[in-house]
This record gives sequence, structure tokens and C-alpha cells, in this order.
Amino acid sequence: MKGAGSLYPARQGFDMIDLKGKTALITGGSRGIGKAVALRLAENGADVVVNYVRHKKDAEAVAEQVEKLGRQCLVVRANVAETTSVENMFAEIKERFGKVDILVSNAASGVQRPALAVTEHHWDWAMETNARALLTLVQQGMPLMAKGTRIMAISSLGAIRGIENYTVVGASKAALESLVRHLAVELGPKGINVNTISAGVVDTDALKHFPNRDQIIGISLEKTPMGRLTTPEDVADMALFLSSGLSTMVQGQVLIVDGGFAICG
Repeated sequence: MKGAGSLYPARQGFDMIDLKGKTALITGGSRGIGKAVALRLAENGADVVVNYVRHKKDAEAVAEQVEKLGRQCLVVRANVAETTSVENMFAEIKERFGKVDILVSNAASGVQRPALAVTEHHWDWAMETNARALLTLVQQGMPLMAKGTRIMAISSLGAIRGIENYTVVGASKAALESLVRHLAVELGPKGINVNTISAGVVDTDALKHFPNRDQIIGISLEKTPMGRLTTPEDVADMALFLSSGLSTMVQGQVLIVDGGFAICG
């Protein structure tokens, strides 16, 4: 319709997000979702810190891809469940980059067992790695963060839904989402955004440990309106949005990336 363009003018560069000059730390960044996030942010200009704890070669391979994009990359081994290890990681980041503009808490662990088979060790390990780690990362990283910093945690639908054999991981992800809300209230006045990305079923290496993997994938495909599984790249796109100025007023939220699976029961 003639004249419509004047009512809704084109947003020049709206589809381009420029993260040049930004430094992004991605925990568990060597594979799966973490790798996809690292590469997506690097594609859009960010220098990247890839954290890993076991898969050194994979982390180095991600770093090589980041550097081919013309960005700097620091690979750091650190166990996010251990405060001293996290302290040492931020010391390396401070020396190399001097700041953290984007923090993606993605590293996760846990066992796939029924609730009645869960031990105290299983519970503590999942809670420390999946939930408390975010608190430690924020506490230790705060001296390197300024107004405009973006913090995001990667969660899953198991935080709000009952999933077979997902007891300790689901409980730890629920705690993680609660922690995000409390951090959002505390850090909002500092101009720091804190949000959660909740991913649907993503066929990563982690899913291979589920004894009912095929059943999970089948149900997800059947009940997802978009007709496919969520990919690591889908999650990375949301991380890119939350890293940008487009998300300034998104605070303390759980943004679900699942193709509509959650709304279909």
C-alpha cells in the first residue's frame, strides 16, 4: 500500500548485530550448544574465551575456527564447580582481555537416573555444576563487568516439566532459573542484564547418555509445531540476540527455544 513505507521505515542494519570490541566467555564452550554460541558471537565480532574441563582438543578446534573469523580466542581449562578454578580462569581473562562483556553459563553435568536411585553425590555434583557455578562465575567475574554486560544461563524444559531419569539435572536447572531471577533484580540497577535460555530437545552428545534417547527424539518431533528438533545454532541465535542492544529491556526472563514443543504438552 502506497505510503506504508513512511509509517514503518526500514531499520537500516536491523539484521546486523555488531559485537566488535566485546569479549564473551562461554563455559562448556568446546562442543554442542557452547561451541555454537562461541562461533555465533565470533561471527558477529566478539572475541571469545572458550572454557572446557575435559575436551581440550575440541576446545582448541573451536578456537581455530574463531580465529579464522578474524577474532581472538583464549582457551581456558577450568572446573566451574570449583571456586579456585574459576578464580584462576578470570585471572587469565583479565590478563588477556581485561574485561568480560558477555557471560554464557553453559557447562552442565549430571546423571540420568530415577529419583530413588539418586545419591547425595549425584545431587551435590549436579547442583554445584549446573546452578551454583553461575553464582561463582558472577561473583568472581564482577570486577571485569561493567554497565551493559550480558549474562545468560542455558537451561532446559526439565526445569519445569517432569522428565524420566532427569531428576537431579531438572532440579538443578530449576534452581538455576531461580538464581537468574534473583541476580536480575540485584544486577539490574548496575545496568547488567541476566536471562535464561531454555532449550528444547537438542541432539547433542549429552542426549546420547539418555537410555530413552530415541523415544525422547520421537516425541519431540511429533509434538513440535515447527516440525524439527532444536539445533545448537537455534540456541546460539537467541544468545546473539541477548548479547545485543536489542535486548536491553529483557531482564530476568526464561526465553524458550523449542519450536513450540512446550505449548503442546
